[in-house]
Amino acid sequence: MSQNQEFFMYRGYPLVRKGCQIYYGYMSEPFVVMLEIKHQVKLEDGMEIADKVNVYQMKTHETNPVKAIVKKSERSNLYEAVDLAHIWLKRTEMGDEKKSDKKVS
Repeated sequence: MSQNQEFFMYRGYPLVRKGCQIYYGYMSEPFVVMLEIKHQVKLEDGMEIADKVNVYQMKTHETNPVKAIVKKSERSNLYEAVDLAHIWLKRTEMGDEKKSDKKVS
């Protein structure tokens, strides 16, 4: 992959898939969300859709992957999983803004 590669963006954050794992968010930020597709159902037309997705909010600067997980949940479809991931990232972003506002005062 080229260093100038642009990622697919969804609601202002990059969305990168590798196999059954999808990473949502910027690795340069304190947190990123990993979506892990645990089960898929095959439709009549042959298309597969996720019906069990684990969602993990992870610290980006933690080297131990087990310690990096700060929140986890399970959703019944990919849309709900990405929606939850977006909420988690926005909340941490807003929390950082509140902390920086307090420091300025």
